[in-house]
Amino acid sequence: QVQVVESGGGVVQAGGSLRLSCEASELTFSRTTMAWFRQAPGKEREFVASITSNAGTTSYADAVKGRFTISRDNATVYLQMISLKPEDTGVYYCAATDKRLEPWDFFSNDKYNYWGQGTQVTVSS
Repeated sequence: QVQVVESGGGVVQAGGSLRLSCEASELTFSRTTMAWFRQAPGKEREFVASITSNAGTTSYADAVKGRFTISRDNATVYLQMISLKPEDTGVYYCAATDKRLEPWDFFSNDKYNYWGQGTQVTVSS
């Protein structure tokens, strides 16, 4: 049974940094695309970043470009976040899929079939 587990959330002041980690067990990582989404209170879940398995192609939401970096090391995916802003506050979810995605699919949460429980990130002003 596939399990996706996030860690690394916490409370940080604006301008600070955090690194999130995600492990997805029982998946063949050579055929897995993984992503981070986030959900702020009262808002819909939104795409943050994704990384493919083959070329390690990365994609980012405009709101985080230049501040967040997604990377992977075998079974673990990381999200390094710097220059955090209060608007980055939310629950961050790791998602994975072993299905083949087109580039325009990376941003859609319904294309990912495995999800973690989420980790809270709070950025204080």
